[in-house]
Amino acid sequence: MPIIRRHRASFNKMDIRNIAIIAHVDHGKTTLVDALLKQSLSFKLKTGAQSELIMDSNELERERGITIFSKNASVIYKDTKINIVDTPGHADFGGEVERIMRMVDGVLLLVDAKEGPMPQTKFVLRKAIQAGHKIILVINKIDKPDARPEWALNAALDLFFELGASEEQIEFPVIYASAMQGKAGLAKHLDEMKDVVPVFETIVQHIPAPVVDAAAPLQMLTVNLAYDNYKGKIAIGRLYAGTLKKGMTIAHIMRAGEIKKEQLTSVMLFDGLARVDVDEAKAGDIVAIAGIPDVTIGETIADADHPVALPVIAIDEPTIKMTFAVNTSPFRGKEGKFTTSRNLKDRLEKELETDVALSVAPTATTDTWIVSGRGELHLSILIEKMRREGFELEVSKPQVIFKEKDGKKLEPMELLSIEVPEEYTGTVIEMMGKRLGIMKNMRVDAKIAFLDFEIPTRGLIGVRNKFLTSTKGTGIMNSIFLGYEPYKGDMAMINRGSIVATQAGVSNNYGLVTAQGRGKLFISAGVPVYEGMVVGECAKEGDLLVHVAREKQLTNFRAKNEGLADQLEVPVTLSLEDSLDYIGDDELVEATPQSIRIRKKYLNENERKRAGR
Repeated sequence: MPIIRRHRASFNKMDIRNIAIIAHVDHGKTTLVDALLKQSLSFKLKTGAQSELIMDSNELERERGITIFSKNASVIYKDTKINIVDTPGHADFGGEVERIMRMVDGVLLLVDAKEGPMPQTKFVLRKAIQAGHKIILVINKIDKPDARPEWALNAALDLFFELGASEEQIEFPVIYASAMQGKAGLAKHLDEMKDVVPVFETIVQHIPAPVVDAAAPLQMLTVNLAYDNYKGKIAIGRLYAGTLKKGMTIAHIMRAGEIKKEQLTSVMLFDGLARVDVDEAKAGDIVAIAGIPDVTIGETIADADHPVALPVIAIDEPTIKMTFAVNTSPFRGKEGKFTTSRNLKDRLEKELETDVALSVAPTATTDTWIVSGRGELHLSILIEKMRREGFELEVSKPQVIFKEKDGKKLEPMELLSIEVPEEYTGTVIEMMGKRLGIMKNMRVDAKIAFLDFEIPTRGLIGVRNKFLTSTKGTGIMNSIFLGYEPYKGDMAMINRGSIVATQAGVSNNYGLVTAQGRGKLFISAGVPVYEGMVVGECAKEGDLLVHVAREKQLTNFRAKNEGLADQLEVPVTLSLEDSLDYIGDDELVEATPQSIRIRKKYLNENERKRAGR
C-alpha cells in the first residue's frame, strides 16, 4: 500500500463511521468499494489507476476474482469520515472476518440479486450479529436479466431470523445497487439511480459513530498487520480510547500478559487507499502505528503508565500442513533468483510477520520446513506469491492436521456447500459419500440444486478437479471450517498411477505417442524433461515408465504410410492447485517462476524401490 507523507489534521475534527463490507465470493463486494472510493470527495485517482477493482491491488486477486488480503480504506462524505474494511470472502481467510468485527460498528451486507444469501454470507453475518452490529443490506447486481431482488430480500430476512438477530437488527435498511455501474438507490428502479450517494447517506444515518471515553487511558487493539520496508512492522487496529502521538512511549501488552514499553516511530491514518503520516490520532478512528517490532494480532497497545489490556483475539488454528523445501530437481536454478535454504527460510519468516494464521516449523533437515495453514487455498496462495517473486521450491501433498483429546483421535470438519445443475445431484452425492460426507440439507430452485454436507477436511483434498470434471465445469463449491470432531473412519483410497519419464531430454512426438495410449499426458512435444518427472496420469493402477525423449531410429527403408505425422492429443494443463490436488504421497510439486512440474520424491527408479515406493 502506498504511503503519503502529509498531515491532515481535519481527520480528527470529523465525525467518524467504521464499517466492514462482507459478502459471498463474487457478489460484487470489491466492485462496490471501488465505486464508493471513486465517488467520494477525498479520493483522487492516480495516473494509471483508472482500471476497475482498485481494492484488488494484488495481482492474484485480480486473476482469481476474490479478495485474499483484508484492506483498509477511508472516504469523506460531507463532514463524515467513513473507514471501510474490505474483508476476504473465502473460508480459508475467514479468520480475518472475525477479527474485523472487533474494529467496526456496522456492516454493509452485500447479496446478489439473483443468488441471494450464500454459505459464506451466513458465516460472516453470524459473526456480525453476535457482535451486535447494525447491518445495512445491499442487494447488488439488480441490472442482471435474471435478477430477483424481492426474493433476495425475503431470503435475507429469513436468514436474519435463522441466525437469531435482534429486533433492531432485523429492522435493517435496504439499498438496491448495480455496483458495476456505480449506482444505488432505496428503490429497485435502476433507471432512477444516478450514483452511490444513497449508500453514503444510509451509512451516516444508520451506522452509529464510535462511542469513546475521552478521559480513559490509551487502548488500541491490534487487528491486522502490514509491513513496510522503511517503517518495519505496522500494527493496524481501532483506537478505543486515548490519543496516539508520534514519538510517544506506549505499553505493549502481549498475548501472555507480559508488558513491554516501546516508542512509536510513526502514527498513520487512512486516506483513500493510502496510509497518511499524522502527528496524532484520537479515539474512535482506525489507525496504523510503527515502532513495535514484535507486535502480533490480538495484542493491546496501552497507556505506558496505566496499561489495561483488551480481550485477546483468538487466532484460527491451522488445519492443513505440507512441506516446503529447496528445489532439488535437475532444473534447479534455471528459472528462479532465490534458490537457497537461506532464501526460503527468510521468505517464510517474512510471511509470518503479517499472516498469523500461518505456522512454520523446522524439520530434521536444514532445507525443509513444515508449513501449516487454514486450507489448500491459503497455502497455494503463498506458493504462488513466492514463485512470482522469483523463488524456486518443492512442496509435498497437503495433509490434514489431526488432534488427540482424552485418548480420542480428532479431525477437522467442514461445512461444504455446493451449487450444481439438478441433473448432477446424484453424481455429487455419490462423490461426497465416498469421502465420508453426510448431506445435511438440499433444495432445488430453478433447476439448480443447493446441497450442504458435513465432511472431513481430508475428504476435500483433491476433490475440486474431480468435482469440476463430473459437473462439466458447472458446479460451485465452498467450505467453512466447523471445528474438530472424533475421527470419522478410514476413507476408501483411489489408487492411480503416473506416467514417469525415465531419462532426461526433450519430449518429442515419437516418445509421447506411446505414452498417450496408456493415459492422459501433462506435457506436449518440445518440453525439457528429467528422470523421475511425472509427465502424465496412467489409466491403470501403478506407475508407467516411459522414455518420452526417445528419438525415432532412421533406416534406409521406407514403410507404407511412413512420414505421416504422429497424432498427439492436446495435453492436460495443470495449474498449481491442480498439481497439489493430483500428487500422491510419493510425489512433489516443483514450483518455479516459469513452470509447475510434478516429480517423484526419489527421481531414480532404483532409489524408489529401496525406499519402498
